[in-house]
Amino acid sequence: MPPVVINLRKTEDSRDVVHRAVQTLAEGKLVVFPTETVYGLAASARRADGVRRIFEAKGRSHHAPLALAIRSVEDALDYAPSLGVKAQRLARRCWPGPITLVVKHGGDESLLRQLPAEVREAVAPSGEVGLRVPAHSAVLDVLHMLAGPIALTSANVSGQPDAVTAEEAIRSLGSHVGLVIDDGPCRYGQPSTVVRARDDSYECLREGVVPASALERLASMLIVIVCTGNTCRSPMAEVLLRKLVAEHLGCKMEEVEQRGVLVSSAGVSAAPGGGAAPEAIATMKQRGLDLSRHESQPLTEKLVRQADVIFALTAAHRQAIVRRWPEAELRTLLVQPDNTDIEDPIGGPAEVYEQCALQIEDALRRRVQELRFE
Repeated sequence: MPPVVINLRKTEDSRDVVHRAVQTLAEGKLVVFPTETVYGLAASARRADGVRRIFEAKGRSHHAPLALAIRSVEDALDYAPSLGVKAQRLARRCWPGPITLVVKHGGDESLLRQLPAEVREAVAPSGEVGLRVPAHSAVLDVLHMLAGPIALTSANVSGQPDAVTAEEAIRSLGSHVGLVIDDGPCRYGQPSTVVRARDDSYECLREGVVPASALERLASMLIVIVCTGNTCRSPMAEVLLRKLVAEHLGCKMEEVEQRGVLVSSAGVSAAPGGGAAPEAIATMKQRGLDLSRHESQPLTEKLVRQADVIFALTAAHRQAIVRRWPEAELRTLLVQPDNTDIEDPIGGPAEVYEQCALQIEDALRRRVQELRFE
């Protein structure tokens, strides 16, 4: 029996499509979803019969584990409670998106224990599980309505080319599928990059949309320093911190990024593209540090999500960040370890800027001793 095919681009209400997909998966049937990479074949991970149908439809070896599609980084911690630092960075910076993370799942502490034994064997046969958050609204909307995750793989017979259109998926899988959601050609047309991530290391198992050469930067530590306009305090703090990190790691300032540490700055009320204050440039020049090419930037959701640590110059800055992005509360600290403010020197003479720089440098020197660079 041929599958039901729904063209997402022609439907009047996408919610009806989502409900239809949820119902199909809940019945143990298979759904072909569009994703940003290639078309995917999915079954509810709570239905052992549905997961069994994936292997039958693809002619896939049971020794090749399926990935779990989940909703978010927060969900990843439910399925892999001991998610390592590198994995968390890659997840925060690449999800939703074309990376599958293979991580240790944590045994009895993982929500995997709530899935049927046959499903656990299919997705996590050896202490690891592949997790993915696809960047397509159809899959994400279904995941938010379905009880539990989705077992997901490419919508093609094993050994055949990946399907990048719904028509190719139908030709490959035919009557094995209950529902096909057609959203035209996939954005990238190639599979996700698969990365095995441990506490302090990662390994590219399959290069896909995200090139292996980009993983080093994506897995690096990112520290963001925040003030108001990103023209005085935070730019000075950015270059001072980069200098202190270089001293701590025993390398040159220009080698800090190669050592896996990225330092940036932003402002809660900054306009993009502004230069550093002349007094800030002069104050840093006395220390052999160059601020002449600094360009201000506003603090964005992307920066907040990607940052390992956010250092705010004042309590008001921290409150503004946490109020807007409460999920970043534990990662947002004051520059001063004693939680006092570093006042804005704007409009003051050179002596005020010098005093501000001394405060910042002393505070950051102590913060560098607290940080774990990994």
